[in-house]
Amino acid sequence: MSVQQEIIIAGFGGQGILSAGRLIAYAGMLDNKNVSWLPSYGPEMRGGTANCHVIVSDEPVGSPILNKATSIIVMNGPSLDKFEGIVSPGGLVITDSSLVGKSPKRTDVDVSEIPASRIASEMGNATYASIILLGKLVAKTGVISKESFEEALKEVLPPKYHHLIPEEMKAFELGMNY
Repeated sequence: MSVQQEIIIAGFGGQGILSAGRLIAYAGMLDNKNVSWLPSYGPEMRGGTANCHVIVSDEPVGSPILNKATSIIVMNGPSLDKFEGIVSPGGLVITDSSLVGKSPKRTDVDVSEIPASRIASEMGNATYASIILLGKLVAKTGVISKESFEEALKEVLPPKYHHLIPEEMKAFELGMNY
């Protein structure tokens, strides 16, 4: 049986939305999966809207554009409004409850509300919020392995940030166990 995860990660520019998608896609490649990563952002970048579509599959990926998703991670209210409706029944909705300000309306999806931005600030680095949410995604779906995620951090992050990887992994594990 072929397994395909269709993930949308969405929020404001500057929250690490596109990087989070790249990390999932890269880790998927390390896990010998077929992947697609399609970023989308407004011209204003930081503070504007940003989202990316990530597909991780055992089979070749036909199109990088998603009309439905198995999972979404949303880091602001407008993204929840925009993408909640395209999650397949039984799918997963993960929100940063410190920023979204409301709960999903759907009752036919698995919902995880995590105050990721608050936790990341308490850890001393607001950019860990998206990593915390990715940890929950991986714990719930098994889309990638934890080991591949750590390896992806080494490949995707510029070398000057490699000293942060142990803390990023702490944030990831915190999300997995939340």
